[in-house]
Amino acid sequence: MKALFTYDYGQEKMGLIKNLGYEILYVHERQVKIDEETKDAEILVCYNPFQSLDIRKMKNLKWIQLSSIGIDQVPIAYVKEAGIILTNNKGGYSIPMGEWIVMKILEMLKNSKGLYRLQQQKKWAIDTSLLELYGKTVGFIGTGSIATETAKRLQGFGVKILGLNTSGKGIPYFHGCFAMEDMEEMLKACDVVVLTIPYTEKTHHLINEKTIGWMKEGVYFVNVSRGSIVDEEALMKHLDSGKIKGAALDVFAEEPLPASHPLWDYENVIVTPHNSWISEMRNERRFETILENMKRYLKGETLLNVVDLHKGY
Repeated sequence: MKALFTYDYGQEKMGLIKNLGYEILYVHERQVKIDEETKDAEILVCYNPFQSLDIRKMKNLKWIQLSSIGIDQVPIAYVKEAGIILTNNKGGYSIPMGEWIVMKILEMLKNSKGLYRLQQQKKWAIDTSLLELYGKTVGFIGTGSIATETAKRLQGFGVKILGLNTSGKGIPYFHGCFAMEDMEEMLKACDVVVLTIPYTEKTHHLINEKTIGWMKEGVYFVNVSRGSIVDEEALMKHLDSGKIKGAALDVFAEEPLPASHPLWDYENVIVTPHNSWISEMRNERRFETILENMKRYLKGETLLNVVDLHKGY
């Protein structure tokens, strides 16, 4: 059974896969294409080779294991049509992303960006505008593993944690959860809004003129999900007006963010290059999921993190 990998996890880890009985073919994601070796692979373990690798010509392909949580890079229509199983890396990056979110909330409330600028200028000037996180309400749009890991890490800060999900079902570490139709009620209560919902057709520009209008005056906003969930023009408008007091953005509608993009120049915006998922453990956790799924696939057992192709996550 042939498995095509577009990332090399090292001799020891790849050896563990081979020892299960798989034939492993590795081609770097930037070079992979259809040829005599790749076309008959049954399994594809990858992030985003789909620009150069035409999976429609892989007639034996039964299962795609992504290294990402998001699936928007995948040709979903064909995957549905062909009945290919799609699994992702749900939970694999949740711990570092949870830490990143807590850090950025604190950086915004404590104006770290402004204080770092003073340091660069060698200027001693006390900033009396700093805020406490204690007593604030933090709301998560999306209550999956990233939101849950963040909520877990916020427990010691004395905050109220709210969540928004499809049905309003309760989630551990959250003080209250709202259904999507109650989004306005939740947003009006939040001092900080964190976007952790998957990108789908339904969530495209979910954060827009209307939904930002529901937010508190002086709200803080964090996005670690996907840039296209946010109407960036509406976001910038409300950053200019002060409605949104600060934003920490790790994802953007266009990536890399063009040097000419206005968001680079906002004093009240922290821009990072889709970096929140990075940690020294990222490959370890990612490979653990891959190895477990490779074992399950051989046994015909249910795989971890199977994506519901109709829901889009």
